[in-house]
Formats: sequence, structure tokens, C-alpha cells
Amino acid sequence: MDADALDRAYRQLQGEVHPDRFASGDDAQKRLASQSSARVNEAYAALKNPVSRAQYLLWLEGIDAGGEMGPQLPVDFLERQLERREAANNAVEARDQRALDALLSDVRADAREMESELLLQFDGRGSHGETPMRVRELMFLAKLIDDLDAMQSALDSEGEI
Repeated sequence: MDADALDRAYRQLQGEVHPDRFASGDDAQKRLASQSSARVNEAYAALKNPVSRAQYLLWLEGIDAGGEMGPQLPVDFLERQLERREAANNAVEARDQRALDALLSDVRADAREMESELLLQFDGRGSHGETPMRVRELMFLAKLIDDLDAMQSALDSEGEI
């Protein structure tokens, strides 16, 4: 997806529906503008984030990859992520910023690779059979990235004291 095109479309739509444009309108116009602006914000946030974008594209096809009824993650994938979490905890305990940085870089690379796979699948150049599983794995990796970022920030702030 072209991020610049998404940003331009978002700004254009917000310019058309923003509540400030309807400040002198009646209550119904103000309410509609507020609702429309909120929907544009929701859509932009969903499309900007690779995980929510993939979930939405599957939802359009009637597939809920993120729900409790979604596909079970493979054991080897889960074991790999558990190893990464243990390594991250060890790095934090040892105050080893380099090890944590390397781990975060590795997880981000895996997430980018998975996003590329999903792009091919959503563009019709791949099988949709594995798509829900890949989306679920990407969700897992995104959560791990957030957790590693938080660990990294904690180590950074400790170093500043």
C-alpha cells in the first residue's frame, strides 16, 4: 500500500467531513460531521497498521483471523517466540542493550517478511489458505515488538538515572 496516497486520501476526506466545517450547521449536520470524521479516523488507523489492515481484508472475506475461533498457531512458531521472550528477559536482567536491540531487529525483520508474504497473498499471487494463519502470526509478532520496545525504553530510562 502506498502510505503517501493513504495520507493524502485521509487529509482530503478529513477536509471534507471535519466537524469544524459544519460549526454553523444545525445539530444533525454537526452530529453527522462528527460521526463521519470519527469513521475516517478509524479507517485511517486500520489501514495504516499492517496487522489491522490484514485483519480487515480478511474480515471483508468473512474470515475472523484474530478472534478466539481463529487458527491455532503452530507449536514451532510459539516455541520460537517463547525463546525470544526468554532472551529478552535475560537481556533486561543483564542490562544488555545490544542483545535487546539485536532481538528487536530480528523480530522486526520477521514481521516485515510476513507482511511481504501477506501482500502477495492479498494481491492474488498466493494462496489464501495460509493467510489467516499468517495474519495471526503477524499479530503475535506485533505484540512482541511492542513488548520489546517497552523493555528497550525501560533500559534506556534506567541508563539516564
